[in-house]
Amino acid sequence: AVCMAGLFLTITALLALRLYADHNLKLVARAISYTTEAAVVFDDKDAAKDALETITSREDIASASILLPDGQVLASWRRDITTPWTSLEQQLARLILPGPVEQPIVRENKEIAQVHLVGHGQHLLRFLLQTLMATLLCLLLSILGALYVARRMQRSITAPLKALTEVAYNVSRQRALKQRVPAANIAELHALGEDFNTLLDELEAWQAHQKRENASLLHRATHDALTGLPNRALFEARLGQAIQGDQERFALLYLDCDRFKQINDTLGHGVGDEVLIALARRVQHQLRPLDLVCRLGGDEFVILLAPIRDEHEVHEVMTRIQQGMSTPVVLSDGRHLGVGISIGAALYPEQGETADALLQAADGAMYESKRQRREGHRDNQTTT
Repeated sequence: AVCMAGLFLTITALLALRLYADHNLKLVARAISYTTEAAVVFDDKDAAKDALETITSREDIASASILLPDGQVLASWRRDITTPWTSLEQQLARLILPGPVEQPIVRENKEIAQVHLVGHGQHLLRFLLQTLMATLLCLLLSILGALYVARRMQRSITAPLKALTEVAYNVSRQRALKQRVPAANIAELHALGEDFNTLLDELEAWQAHQKRENASLLHRATHDALTGLPNRALFEARLGQAIQGDQERFALLYLDCDRFKQINDTLGHGVGDEVLIALARRVQHQLRPLDLVCRLGGDEFVILLAPIRDEHEVHEVMTRIQQGMSTPVVLSDGRHLGVGISIGAALYPEQGETADALLQAADGAMYESKRQRREGHRDNQTTT
């Protein structure tokens, strides 16, 4: 746009300069005709030449001459070519300036000579160079202005869009839902960023809800609904890890509630559930922090004691559990119910190196303990 405007203005100025140069040449030709009229009449070549040189040397003229009616040159003058610019000035004058100007010298209504002038392009070249410099200056200012506007546009438009793109990329690739789009100066981009942040808030809330739901489902899948203890699936996974972990010795305790079926049949399943809950809590209180108690089903519980140094630790835990159950269970209706338990233990790896072998050994030890308790109870009744 700057170049087109500069070209249009240059052409317009050149046309005006052409008219000005043509008018100036005619005025100079008239001045020469008035000044040299006497020299022409008296055929004084020196006077004509001096007058011609005096007038033309101060004007933008390349050459001037006075021709007599018979074609002879009375006087002439030509500008010297002193620099390479002079030749260029003359070529520009021939291309752009009007042709030679001829002015007759008239005396008593008779033409006695003719003045012949050719224009010089000194001022024309200067004008074109000034125009070129002005155009380049305008281009430079336009480029600087465009760069300034582009930088402002980048800061106000592309920077918020880039920030939005980075947040969207991190959210889609890295699931970074906590990131937010910063505020923008432009209202439309600010509104877009706020809408995107609102969407991220909803996604973050949905993700937190999903995590809670997954945690709840995982807990329900791995824990008993009544007692809150880990169930068989979690116990089998932990037992497998203990066996495959090449850790130190551990023990497996198997226990159940004595006369639990009788309690359910005579007092109801509600009382049976209260007994199981009380049993689970009391057993948990007697274990070490790293020990695990699980409910396999019904009144059957299993305890993983890991790690252990010797059998004495296992007997201590079994004794604490038995003592914990020696106190009657207080039911919701205020009644007190004595509950007995039977416990069996199996050591790894002495009594089994697989999960099934350990469970069978602990279950067998538990039934042996139950049998001994029953026989001891019968012996006490017989003695009485």
